[in-house]
Amino acid sequence: MLRDELLAGRVVALAGGVSDVVRDALLGLGARVETLPGGDGLAADEDRIGEWARTHSPLDALVYDAGRTFGDGGEAALAAAIEAGWVATREVATGALIPADAPSKVLLIGPRPNAGAFADAVRAALENLARTLSVEWARYGVTTAMIAPGDATSGEELAELVCFLVSPAGDYLSGCRLELGAAA
Repeated sequence: MLRDELLAGRVVALAGGVSDVVRDALLGLGARVETLPGGDGLAADEDRIGEWARTHSPLDALVYDAGRTFGDGGEAALAAAIEAGWVATREVATGALIPADAPSKVLLIGPRPNAGAFADAVRAALENLARTLSVEWARYGVTTAMIAPGDATSGEELAELVCFLVSPAGDYLSGCRLELGAAA
């Protein structure tokens, strides 16, 4: 249970298939929530996302959920989920998070392990991205983490972890993969 107004004053950008449960939890704790253009994650439009990020500063966090883009898997879905995650992360970080010169966060949510044949590959790619960027962007105060939900992870469990990581308590976690629930 997180305290009321924990995220008051924080602005969180959503990309990919972020669920309504996560969005509602962020809003319920006082965050202002914005959605990137192409927020369903199905298309990675660098120019639109970059322009959006430059005009929506300041932002405190980006949450990218690869679930909708990956769908039920396949090689094309693997490539699309990774590309959309990188484009959203890079454009929001370079357009809003880094120029703000203030602590900020990037959270990458992988698909569930039972989402398809290449789900583990997407999860590994997002983990690698989070680890690499935690080193590269530490000098700018940008922390990164990857959340790996289990097959039976509920929307509420995922939402609570996202809210915790966006909060000041999550400032100490960077470059890590957080397993949420056991895989089936």
